[in-house]
Amino acid sequence: MAKGPVLFDLEEDTTARPSVSDAPPVPDVGAPAPQGQAMQIAARLAARKPSKLVRLFWWLLTTLIGALVSIAAWNFITGLLASYPLLGLAMTVLIGAVLLVLVLLCLRELAAFSRLARLDGLHHDVGEALAQNDLTAARAVTDRLVGLYQGREDTRWGRDRLAELRGDQLDAQTLLALTEAELLGPLDIAASREVEAAARQVATVTALVPLALADVVAAMTSNLRMIRRVAEIYGGRSGFFGSWRLTRVVLSHLVATGAVAVGDDMLEPILGGTMLAKLSRRFGEGLVNGALTARVGVAAMEVCRPMPFSEPRRPKVRSIIKRALSGLFSKGS
Repeated sequence: MAKGPVLFDLEEDTTARPSVSDAPPVPDVGAPAPQGQAMQIAARLAARKPSKLVRLFWWLLTTLIGALVSIAAWNFITGLLASYPLLGLAMTVLIGAVLLVLVLLCLRELAAFSRLARLDGLHHDVGEALAQNDLTAARAVTDRLVGLYQGREDTRWGRDRLAELRGDQLDAQTLLALTEAELLGPLDIAASREVEAAARQVATVTALVPLALADVVAAMTSNLRMIRRVAEIYGGRSGFFGSWRLTRVVLSHLVATGAVAVGDDMLEPILGGTMLAKLSRRFGEGLVNGALTARVGVAAMEVCRPMPFSEPRRPKVRSIIKRALSGLFSKGS
C-alpha cells in the first residue's frame, strides 16, 4: 500500500469571530476613597464614655494614691520637724503653698464650668424668646448678652450700634436678629478663622508626616485646641477639664448624628480637581481629615455660641472647607 499525503476536504468556517477591539475595557479598580480615618478614630476616642466599672476603678485608684501621698508627706514633715525644725518649717510652708495653688486651680475649673453653663443658659433663653416671640424676654436676654461682652474691645462697636438701634425694634425676632448681627457677627468671623486654621493644620500633618498614629494625635490635639479657642471667643473660656468635657459634648453629638462620616458633599469640593489627592492616598486622607475638622469646628461654634444661629447666618461647612484648604495643595484639571 502506497504511503503519501492525505488530503482532507474541510468546509470553510464562515462564523464571525469576536474582535479584540470589541472587548470591554478593563475596569479601573483603584484604592477606596479616603475616609479620614484619623479624625474618625479621634472623634470616637473622645466621645466614648467609660463604663461605670472603669470610672469606679479610676476613682478608687485616685483615692488610694492621694491617701498614700498624704501619709508619706505627713510622715516626712513630722520626721523633718523632729530632726531639723527650721528645715521642717520651710517644707511645711512649701507644701502649704502647693495646696493653695491646687485649691486655686480647682476654683478656676469651677469658674470655667460656670461660664459654660452661663452660655448654655443664654442659648436656651434665646430659643425660648424666639419660640414665643416674647419682646420682653428678648430685651432681657439682649441685656444679658451685652453684659457678657461688656468689657471686650472687639465687641465695642457692635454694642454701640446695638444700643443705638435696639429701641426701633418692635418684636422679638428683629431685636434678636439685630443682636446677632451686631454683637456676634465679629465673633463668628473670629471663630471661623480658628476653625480654618485647625483644618489646615490637621490636613498638613496627615499629608506630610508618615509616622503611625501621628495623624490621630495631631487631629486630637488640634481639635481640642480649636474647641477651646472657639469657646474663649464666645466668652466661655474653660480650663483643662472644662475643655475636655466640651470636646466630648461636641464629638458625641457628631458621632451620634453620623457627621464624622465622609459624604459626597465633602469630597466634591476637596478632591474634585486635586491631582495630588488622586496620585497619593496620603494627601487625600489629609484633605478629608481637614474637612472633618472643619465640620467639628462648626459644631463647636453651635455648641459654644450664646444664641442659636439664624438660618441666613449659619456657617456653611462647604464654604469653610474651601476657604481653609484652598491653595493648600495645587489643583489641576
